[in-house]
Order: sequence, then structure tokens, then C-alpha cells
Amino acid sequence: MKNYFKSLSLIVIGLLSFSAGIAQYGSVRGFVYDKANGEPVIFCNVYLEGTTYGAATDVNGFYNITKVPAGDYKLIVQALSYAESSTDIVIIADQIITKKVDLEASVQNIDVVVVSAERQEMKTQIYTSITKVTPKQMSKIPTIGSEPDLAQYLQVLPGVIFTGDQGGQLYIRGGAPIQNKVLLDGMIIYNPFHSIGLFSVFDSDVIRNADIYTGGFGAQYGGRISSIMDITTRDGNKKRLAGKVSSSTFMSKVLIEGPIKKAKTDNDGSSSFVFSAKHSYLEQTSKYLYSYVDTAGLPFGFTDFYGKVSINGKNGSKVNFFGFNFSDNVTYRGITDIRWKSSGGGTNVVLVPENYPALIKANVAFSSYSIDMIESEQPPRQSSINGFNVGLSFIYFFGKDELDYGIETLGFNTNFNYFNAVGRKITQQQFTTELAAYAKYKMTLGKLLIEPSFRFHYYASLAEASPEPRLGMKYNLSENFRIKFSGGMYSQNLIAANSDRDVVNLFYGFLSGPENLQKEFDGERVTSKLQKSNHAILGFEVDITNKLNLNVEGYIKDNVQLTNINRNKLYDDTGENQDKPEYLRKDFIIETGQAYGLDFLLKYDYKRLYFWTVYSIGWVTRYDGIITYPPHFDRRHNVNLVGAYTFGQDLDWEFSTRWNLGSGFPFTQTQGFYEKIPFHDGINTDYTTANGELGIVYGPLNQGRLPYYHRLDVNLKKTFNVGDDGKVVVSLSITNVYNRNNIFYFDRVRYERVDQLPFMPTIGVNWTF
Repeated sequence: MKNYFKSLSLIVIGLLSFSAGIAQYGSVRGFVYDKANGEPVIFCNVYLEGTTYGAATDVNGFYNITKVPAGDYKLIVQALSYAESSTDIVIIADQIITKKVDLEASVQNIDVVVVSAERQEMKTQIYTSITKVTPKQMSKIPTIGSEPDLAQYLQVLPGVIFTGDQGGQLYIRGGAPIQNKVLLDGMIIYNPFHSIGLFSVFDSDVIRNADIYTGGFGAQYGGRISSIMDITTRDGNKKRLAGKVSSSTFMSKVLIEGPIKKAKTDNDGSSSFVFSAKHSYLEQTSKYLYSYVDTAGLPFGFTDFYGKVSINGKNGSKVNFFGFNFSDNVTYRGITDIRWKSSGGGTNVVLVPENYPALIKANVAFSSYSIDMIESEQPPRQSSINGFNVGLSFIYFFGKDELDYGIETLGFNTNFNYFNAVGRKITQQQFTTELAAYAKYKMTLGKLLIEPSFRFHYYASLAEASPEPRLGMKYNLSENFRIKFSGGMYSQNLIAANSDRDVVNLFYGFLSGPENLQKEFDGERVTSKLQKSNHAILGFEVDITNKLNLNVEGYIKDNVQLTNINRNKLYDDTGENQDKPEYLRKDFIIETGQAYGLDFLLKYDYKRLYFWTVYSIGWVTRYDGIITYPPHFDRRHNVNLVGAYTFGQDLDWEFSTRWNLGSGFPFTQTQGFYEKIPFHDGINTDYTTANGELGIVYGPLNQGRLPYYHRLDVNLKKTFNVGDDGKVVVSLSITNVYNRNNIFYFDRVRYERVDQLPFMPTIGVNWTF
């Protein structure tokens, strides 16, 4: 009994000591802003001087340093192009200190900041297969006219394949466009790129940051099996009315932003707005400026609007309201008329509860998209999708560890009318709902970072659940060398309203997971209606010098089930045709496949000089139960070299260049032609007098290869300062400097080659005020 009381006393003393130890810790958190405009300063380094306690600000400028022993400290904030900030603070036991920091712009100590901030983030974040893109980075590559664009920047990222200047699409590590999810402030964007392929729907000056995940993403994202593009927009200038006006031979743009209510003191809230509009008149100007490309002009036109209002609380909490309207039209080669439009709106909230160690995020949004395509001598095609998405998430901070969990629900309507290559009509009209919950925990164990996560995604319309475990890891082998891994299971319901086998298809529509699927595939029973993929990515980062970094990643995406439109459907799926093979009567077919390869990225960024080198080698295969074939976007080799140099006495000149080399895409060769009798009157048709159509005898699917693609672009910019806050930038760009004849595709009916864009100079001017 005596020993019992002794042991109990020791336990109680231990618990009291532990509680007392816990109580000796406090936290400091807050937001970092640009003093000139009130915008958050993202991904900057915040730490307590002389300690190992620190954090990087997130996309909202938020930082949180927890489990700090009580005492007096200096809070240091460092960010590229800003003067260092130092503030005395007192950490009080069992309390959360909120500290807002305003940074002033500066060109001093750039080298120190790069080493301390970027390196620190590389060691503390896993960042496998993710590229963080800012407007400053987008401006480094040659631009069309005077404006950088996200679509042009994405083309130089590792693992990204672009299939053409005129109607091309982006394919990310073997993933088709339908397998790439695009979010704008948490709102789903169904078509982020215009038909010409050189421009996205987003204004680069509105973008604060874009996270591009090319695979292996965490459980906070779902509903797609290839990649994620998560875009966050700016809140607008909180200090003064500002804006930008630009015009080039391709398009014009206007942006205006400013405060609705200014903060009078540090303890006061504020509100601001930003509005952007851009319009392309290439269809008109090309008739005069680029008539050598096509005497009828380049048939591409688009108009984009985006607006946002932000209401900010005194502690950094905020609510945003936003909306957009994008439209696009193209009359391709005088035989195809395509028009699409997209619109939507929503709200998101960032909440920082007083004396509560969490960050709460919520979003509600609605968006829609519709497309119509009319072809000469072909039935029209239509596709539309509209729906909502709602999300709620909580982020808790425990020293260097972090817990993130949340729920998500979405629903959408799809309406689709389509005729396949043999004239059989495929239709669908359906409402679909999805529910998901996820949890992610990042822990630091010495030099090892581990981030296990799990997503449970329920597809209500299919009555099918998809449990999806995922894992990210990084090991800091040394100060300059890091090994990383990510992987997981992924699923999606949406499928494309075109076929992956089509080389050129500007008709970009949507379908929900179909009921009319094969019951068996490759001799096995089909048990799921979802598309599914498993990812595994292994790589390393090495800091060759303080300014030169090498990143290498090997990846495999095992697409265990894909759904494609059945181009070979001949019969209606009715009782009288049940004796016919499924692949001749089902609207959709099942395929499997793999995408695997290696990506190399070498980056140098210091003061005046920027250099970015990417080499990717990859393989993409598909198997439809009968044959194995490479899809038309299977590019074996892809090289991108980007360079930018700033010069002049006042550093007001910048020259940038980009060279892209890609091996040829697969295509199906033509073996011959024949007269195809339509038999409009059935067996009563007189084939001796009937007017036949041109029939084509195709070779094996995608067994040919197009020639290599390569193109050099250059850009020269001159900046003129106008007053205290204004500047004018004049830009001269040349696309395809040496006028390489890069093939786009071969028109079998006309029997002529169609090339990508030739030598095209553009000039543009923009005024920022």
C-alpha cells in the first residue's frame, strides 16, 4: 500500500509538472502586409531571432508560431524585395499574441532573404510535384503583346505538354484536360483556357498565387485523378485608387482597384475591391497585321470579366465576394463555329478566432459552362454543366506540426448531345452530387517530414464511395540535399465530352459518370463506374550553390480505370442488339493505362539574371481491351529553356527568351480512300446512282509520329516611371523567331498540312497608375 501511494504521488507530481510545462508556452500569430497597398505578403519568412522558432506566411499572408517558451523576443520578418522588419514582442504563457506586420519595399539584402526564406521553406515543406506561381514569375517569360499569361507560363513547367497554338490543350503528366481540376478562390472553373491556346481566362495582374500540383496532391483536394490548379486572387489596393490599362495587337485590358473603406488605425477594419476586363480583337487586327498567316484572319475572339470585394477585420479575418464571366468564340477554317461561355460567383471566409489556436476557412460558390459547336454537313453538338461547391476546413498548429481537416459537398447538372464518328447519337442529362471529408497531419521528426492524409469521397448519384489514402514525405539528408516522396489513390466522376483519340477537338464538354458502361472489361467484371488512378512520385532537391537549385522527380500514374466516349458505337443498346459485342453498342468504353517519366528542373534566380531549364521524358499508354496504343498527347521528349536579364543604368530594360523543343506526337496514318455509299434508303438504295461520300481507310491507331516541334520566342521591355506611383511599359515580342513550320495536324479530307503559328511580332503598351 505504501508503494502504491508513493507511485501515485509520483504520477500526480509528474502530471502537475507536465501541466506547468505546457502552461509555460505561448504563441504569436498574425498577418504580413505590403505597407504600400495593404496586400498580403505571401511565403515570407517569420521567426524569433536567436531561436529555431519560425514559420512561413501562407497565401493569405498568415503566420502562426506556436509552443514558444514565455519570454522576450524579437520578431523578424524577411521577404524578397522588402526591407527586413524587427519588432520586440513578449510571449506570455498560455496566451496567443496577435501581431500584424507591414513591410516596406526595398532592394536591399536580397541575397540574405533568398537564402533564409526560400531555403527555410524547402526544409520545412514537402512540396513534391508542386510549383508556386506568382505574377512576377509569369513576367519572366516572353509574352504575347504586353501582358504575361498563366497559359503561357504553364507550358514551361515540368511534366506539362501543350499540343498546339490554335486550339491546343494542356496535358499534365499524362492527364487529359478533364482530369485537371481548376479552382479560382475555391470556385470550380470548367474551362480555364481560350481556344487560341495562348491565353487563359485569368488576368495575371489579379492573381496573387497559383499552386500547380502535377500529381501526388494531398487529401484536401479530390474529384480529379491527374492534377490540381489552385488560384488565389488579390484583394485589391487598400490604400489608394490604382489600376492598369494595356493594349497590344492581340487584345486590350483594363484593371481598377482601390479601397471602399480605409483602415484609420491598426485596430480598424477595411474593405477593398478589384475589377478586371480584357477583350481580344485578334479576329479583326490579324486581317491586316497577320494576313500572311491566313488572309481571312485568325478566327479567335474572347472577352473576360472578373470582380472581387474584400471585407477585412482588424485581426486579419476577412470575407470575400467574387464573380466572373468568360466567353470565347471561334470560326475555324470557315467550317466550324464554336461558342462557349462560363460564369459564376461565390464567397469565401478566412476566420482567425480570438484566443483559439486554429484558422478556419469556408467557401460557397456556383459556376456554369456551356458550349455549342456547329460544323458544316455535321449535326450540331451541345454540352453544358452548372453546379455548386461548398467547403469548410480547420487548420490547427502544434509547433512545427499541423492538422488540417474539413468537409466538402458539390452538385452539378450536365446536359450533353453528341454524335460520334459513325453518326450515332449520344445524349445525357443528369444531376450529380458528391460528398467528401478529409484529414491531413504534417509532423516533423528531426530531419524527417511526414504528411499522411486520408480522403473519403462519396459519389451519391452512383451510390459509390471511394476511400483514398495519401502520403507525402521529405528527408533533409543534409543542409543542401533533400529526398521527397508523395503518392496516393484518386478518383473522379466527370468525363470529357470528346475522345482522347481526337487529335484536334475544340469541343470541350462535360459528362457525369455514365450508367451505360461495359459490364466486363478484359475478361473481368466491372465493379466501379468511377475513373481511378494511383500515383507514386519520388525525387530529390539539391542546392548546387546559393542561387542554383536542381529538382528531379520520377513519377508513375497507374490509371486503373478510365472512361472514354465510344467512337466505334454501331448499334443502340436495346434488347434486340444484346447479341452484339458491348464495344459496338455501349455509349462509353473502359480503358486502362499508365503515364510515367522523369522531370528535371534547373533554376537560377539572382538579382538581374533568371534562368529556368526543364527537360521531361515521359511515356503514356492506353489499353481499351483490344489494343494498346499511345494517345495523341504522348510526347517522349520535351525541353524548355527560359532566360531573363534586366539591364540599364536604372534597371529599366528587360530581355527575355524561351526556346521549346518537343518530339513528335502520335497520329493515325491514312492508308487509302474509297467511295462511301450512305444508303439513306436502306436496302432500296441504288448504289450505282447514289452520290457517295469520301471514305477513309485508317492505319493502326496512333502508330505514326509527327515531326519534332521547336520554337524560339523573345521579348524586350522598357519601363518609364511616371510620377510617384505610375509607370509605362512598352513591350516588343516575337513568337517563332526563325519561322519554324511546326505541324499542327494533317487535314485528311482537304489533303493538306495545317501548321502552328508562324513568325508573329507583337507590340504592346501598358500604363500602371
